[in-house]
Amino acid sequence: MIDLTEYKAESGRLVPVWTIEVQTLPQDTDRILDEIMKIHPLSFGRYQRNASISAVGKETTQPEPGSTTTTHVEGFEPGATETYPMVELKISVERDLDTLSSVMDAIIHAHHYEEPVIFVREDWASRAAYNPKSDNPNRWWNNGRGLPDRIE
Repeated sequence: MIDLTEYKAESGRLVPVWTIEVQTLPQDTDRILDEIMKIHPLSFGRYQRNASISAVGKETTQPEPGSTTTTHVEGFEPGATETYPMVELKISVERDLDTLSSVMDAIIHAHHYEEPVIFVREDWASRAAYNPKSDNPNRWWNNGRGLPDRIE
């Protein structure tokens, strides 16, 4: 990966992060984020608890003999295909191994699977040249539309 620590632009800079993407049930995202927040603020610029959650999709698997499914679901046939709803929960943390270890422990503790699908990538995240008084017409406070409607 290219070292972008010297990248600088009028718009801002880039910082090294770990991007962590977790496949989980839609209703479990808040529980996982709450567990992470006990040990990490999930900061992005001047905001905390930053995450993205995809639209609902599907995950599919074929549990092998001796898996949790074959252990706990009476009559389940090993190798049968299962499909469930899922979302991808994506967060980023500073590229520090102790931080990564703590966040991964929190995710795995809060997740409903014993072997959750989690991807970790080395990425670079933008940090804007912050100006809360910007007169840029594209900023939400200048564009006449304001913030989008909140989702409950």
